[in-house]
Amino acid sequence: MLSPIKPRDEDTRLKKLQETGLLDSEDEERFDRITRLAKRLFNVPIALVSLIDNDRQWFKSCFGLTVRETSRDISFCGHAILGDQPFVVKDASLDPRFADNPLVADDPHIRFYAGHPLSLSDGTNVGTLCVIDTQPRRFSQEDLRFLNDLALLAESELSSAQTAYTDSLTGISNRRGFMQLASRAVQHCQSINAPYSLAFLDLNNFKAINDTYGHAEGDSALSHLANLLRANMRESDVFARFGGDEFVLFLYGAGRQEAKNALERFAGVVERFNRINRHTYPLSFSQGIANSSATSHRSLDDLLDEADTKMSQQKNAKV
Repeated sequence: MLSPIKPRDEDTRLKKLQETGLLDSEDEERFDRITRLAKRLFNVPIALVSLIDNDRQWFKSCFGLTVRETSRDISFCGHAILGDQPFVVKDASLDPRFADNPLVADDPHIRFYAGHPLSLSDGTNVGTLCVIDTQPRRFSQEDLRFLNDLALLAESELSSAQTAYTDSLTGISNRRGFMQLASRAVQHCQSINAPYSLAFLDLNNFKAINDTYGHAEGDSALSHLANLLRANMRESDVFARFGGDEFVLFLYGAGRQEAKNALERFAGVVERFNRINRHTYPLSFSQGIANSSATSHRSLDDLLDEADTKMSQQKNAKV
């Protein structure tokens, strides 16, 4: 097994990593939304944002593993931060650097690894965005391009304030964060000729809730709806609070019927929430759905406009 060496600027690198305040911090949607999408786009069991500390790699965002850190000596990501290009291992069991690595020989039985170094604004590599499989696989130039796109999003989070892409009230993506992730998801669907759909959701009676129960209760209603989205949407779905009482949902790989079914299921989730919690007012929403077939390749802005129009029509019909 070949353990990763440490870069020449290691002391400075570690100092700058510590200054980010990210090590051993709480889970954050702004990173989780990126790893969720990476896991789905590349169809892998494991996706991580890994930060390389002095003697460990610690996972700021982790999907597919039950541990939050491993030794740096056995890490693949420790190798990945040594360069500026993606570090790809197609079959670790055949690679003399990793064949006897405990992460290959034992759980999680890594065979394929692709990690893109993540750097701060000054170019210092502090970690990686990586995707991992338990089966050997190829990684095309198009795959590399998508990994690079997602890594750029992760890097922007490393260097930005939390509020740049995250809604401060609900903790899910805001409009800016949604547009970044959904744009990548649209590109990927188009590249593989997969359908996709977009739904606009508007919380019903939001003004009445604020007027009757106060703005704190209105904020609580928005947070409840956001939490239900977070708990019930697929890893590949991108959702956000778009502003005010409006939410938006991108459904990866979902055609017209799949999107309709998904929104019906979510309406059922909201109804169950109402029965269990017995608020003085029920949560409900109006919706509008727009679809793109596998070959129509409609733009994100086009879907947003149509879904918003349909949502407004449904909401006005209820008045």
